[in-house]
Amino acid sequence: MNQKTITTIIFVRHAQSVFGSDDRNRPLSDAGLEDRKIVAETLRDRKIDAFLSSSYKRSMDTIRPSAELRNMDIRTDERFRERQCGDFTSDSLARRWADFSWAEENGECLASVQGRNMEALRDVLQDYAGQTVVIGTHGTALSTILNFYNPRFGLQDFLRIVSWMPYVIELTFDGDKLISVKELNHVDKEISK
Repeated sequence: MNQKTITTIIFVRHAQSVFGSDDRNRPLSDAGLEDRKIVAETLRDRKIDAFLSSSYKRSMDTIRPSAELRNMDIRTDERFRERQCGDFTSDSLARRWADFSWAEENGECLASVQGRNMEALRDVLQDYAGQTVVIGTHGTALSTILNFYNPRFGLQDFLRIVSWMPYVIELTFDGDKLISVKELNHVDKEISK
């Protein structure tokens, strides 16, 4: 294993946000703003080479204090955005996880979410090879990445982490091969509506 090919990706699922109709610009709740400190503390002693994020406000705001402590900018990548939600019904969640090609009316299927997130991650692994990168992300987006590397990661695993806001998980790669996964921290929160 060549150290120059070892790349560490630290995904940070956003802290608790205020639910609203404008999904892209949802702010963090008061608790979410406070919980950013947990992310900063988790990353405090880490050498970080770059901060990337979904273009959604809640993801950027969750990692912003960590980037500011290092006088670093956050680069956004639209491909890391959350799933486009559609018309939710009581069986939507189960159907979506049973068939990645299924989407509710006006929604985005998990195959699409996974495809664009994996495309973005592959670019990060190439562009930042041998470095440590923090990526601000979302629960569904992150779950599809975890499912890509472990197809057994399914609905029950998603439900286990759905209320973890923030959630910090480290994926280590040798080239483009995943070699380890380590959960670093999480805060269990009610999902605000």
